[in-house]
Amino acid sequence: MEECKIINLYNLDETIAKDLMTKYEYPWEVLKHIEDYILELGKTLNEEEYIRKDNNIWIHKTAKVYDSAYIGENCIICKDAEVRHCAFIRKNAIIGEGAVVGNSTELKNVILFNKVQVPHYNYVGDSILGYKSHMGAGSITSNVKSDKKLIVVKNGEQKIETGLKKMGAMLGDNVEVGCGSVLNPGTIIGRNTNIYPLSSVRGVVKENSIYKDKENIIKKLN
Repeated sequence: MEECKIINLYNLDETIAKDLMTKYEYPWEVLKHIEDYILELGKTLNEEEYIRKDNNIWIHKTAKVYDSAYIGENCIICKDAEVRHCAFIRKNAIIGEGAVVGNSTELKNVILFNKVQVPHYNYVGDSILGYKSHMGAGSITSNVKSDKKLIVVKNGEQKIETGLKKMGAMLGDNVEVGCGSVLNPGTIIGRNTNIYPLSSVRGVVKENSIYKDKENIIKKLN
């Protein structure tokens, strides 16, 4: 499952969480450690650049956070990020440089790399979104199976037991997710891939692909 490895999904120079992610082989292995990493990293952030608020929240002075946004606990909001009206950041979130968190978007236990956009009515939970990835309006990550069993990452006949009850989606760099799509638990989407609107995605989608439906996935020509 080489395509699922961190080194094949992400440019780690585009996240403040680089030191955390280099410790692991697969991105879902990072999820259990996001909270602790935020607490440790926060202590090292430059006080001339970041404002520290209650509940272990650090906000870069250039970030734009609207008054109506809710930020729960354990969060780092990086340089030039934008957290718009009525965004709901529950806990354990790293929001990268220049990232956008939009109206009614909910985040929980996530890493958003630099320039990520989740701008309209998105739910992103227990997920990692790579550099410049974008989720269209109303697209969500589903992070718990309906039968509540542990999540298994599947790629054809290949399987990896994650040992996790909660795992959303791992989006590589420059992934485009169409409006109204659902990324089912354990979804992995390779770099530079486009997901058609209203898709229900499950398993591993290779990099440089166009996902029309599960029976119709084509390779990008350029």
